[in-house]
Amino acid sequence: MENAIGLQERKTDKELYTYQQGAINQIFKKFETAPDDYHLLYQLPTGGGKTVIFSEIVRQYLKHHNKKVLVMTHRIELCKQTSEMLSSFGVVNKVVNSTANLDDQERYICFVAMVETLNNRLNENKLDISDIGLVIIDEAHYNSFTKLFKFFEKSFILGVTATPLSSNRNLPMKDNYDELIAGESIQNLIENEFLARAEMFQYDMSLTSLEVGANGDYTVKSSEDLYTGPAMLDKLLESYVKHSEGKKTLIFNNGINTSIQVYYSFRAAGYPIMHLDNTASKKQRKQILKWFRETPNAILTSVSILTTGFDEPTIDTIILNRATKSLTLYYQMIGRGSRILNNKSSFKVIDLGNNCYRFGPWGSDLDWQLIFRSPDYYMDRLQSDEELESNFRYEMPEDIRIQFGKSEEVYFDVKETYMEAIRSGGSSKDVLEKSIAQHAYICIENSEDVYDALTLAKLLGDDIDNRIEKYAKCISKSTHNFLSWLKDDYRLKLRSYLRENFDTVFEEIHGYPPED
Repeated sequence: MENAIGLQERKTDKELYTYQQGAINQIFKKFETAPDDYHLLYQLPTGGGKTVIFSEIVRQYLKHHNKKVLVMTHRIELCKQTSEMLSSFGVVNKVVNSTANLDDQERYICFVAMVETLNNRLNENKLDISDIGLVIIDEAHYNSFTKLFKFFEKSFILGVTATPLSSNRNLPMKDNYDELIAGESIQNLIENEFLARAEMFQYDMSLTSLEVGANGDYTVKSSEDLYTGPAMLDKLLESYVKHSEGKKTLIFNNGINTSIQVYYSFRAAGYPIMHLDNTASKKQRKQILKWFRETPNAILTSVSILTTGFDEPTIDTIILNRATKSLTLYYQMIGRGSRILNNKSSFKVIDLGNNCYRFGPWGSDLDWQLIFRSPDYYMDRLQSDEELESNFRYEMPEDIRIQFGKSEEVYFDVKETYMEAIRSGGSSKDVLEKSIAQHAYICIENSEDVYDALTLAKLLGDDIDNRIEKYAKCISKSTHNFLSWLKDDYRLKLRSYLRENFDTVFEEIHGYPPED
């Protein structure tokens, strides 16, 4: 290795922060004390500088060890970025591509490779890895790397990830790594001004139509059936206008067709928007990202392609126009907006997939050691969509709520009323009777005569449907025919109640009878 190309005089403006140097010290202690074939996992939030940390680790390792280093990534873009970062730390490296051979590799002591390319080169005996002492795996939660472990049985493996939770529940990370070192928390990085703070806006979404696929996440088809509907597209546009109009916005979708429909919806409304998915050529991708970077009020709608290896600090808003059961994807998507700038200390997150309810606010205190050791325990405690939605509180749309302006409160707690009825030995039907009476009361409270009240009752359709669905869950009876009948029956009884009781309730409210 006397002729090997490896280290040059370091030429970089990247200074290590205290927490980054602390992580490096911890990892080097493991190099000194653990076996040569130890598997160590290091966790640090997106934006914390994982690539900076392992680039410095490579530099120091090559300086003090007479062994080579291999860095693996799962995407070609990350491969290039990693190579450039290593070079900025004075580490001359060789990118292993599809034409890699044995001719010049003795000249290098650091290699960067994409997992699939490396797998092919190794299986074809086109790469000599007999002297690799350290293997670094970026985005280690992806399981595509594990098939390569057999080639490095004598190497120290360092996996780095923001979320030490495997992308495949059947292949937990604890089976491939001996230990986890958890880095700084998101909250600490925010408090010390290394990351921007997320301002969360959550919408109560009905997701029970979504189906879960073999990979454990929602299927593209069921997601597109839901999110390409007019109501969902309108809600997306409405949420953007309310919280982020005129701001640089990145929208994540589950499905190309959804993203295209979002593009047309926003374009029709006159907003500057582009669409990007994995079918775009390198040239198209470069042009779109350049436009997004240079346009202050740009909107980019995408399909998960920008969850890793994409840094654009000027992003003001992240919109999750999808639901996911992947904690990793949740953190990756939001992390795209967490980069700080001189004039940016916070960013917005609009959640249209109940993701915040499912996983907790971005940056909440997660026990990564517990998640690493007992992933099934963590996953089993996540609430189902039905459980999440059972806790939603229906809020009247503003234009309807104005029509009931004389009422201080229009909400009715079906679940609590049901529990009270059961505790007191009453009938479950009491819940519907009380609900009808409450609906009638707010209609009469805001009317001059019974005809006004009947007109207002017609505005309560969504509220009625919501109450019936909650009631059906309470009594564990929710067939489609039963729900349809119950909703129709409720409307008939409400109208009948108004006709029969308008005068009595009106006088009770106002202290005098209505005028004839």
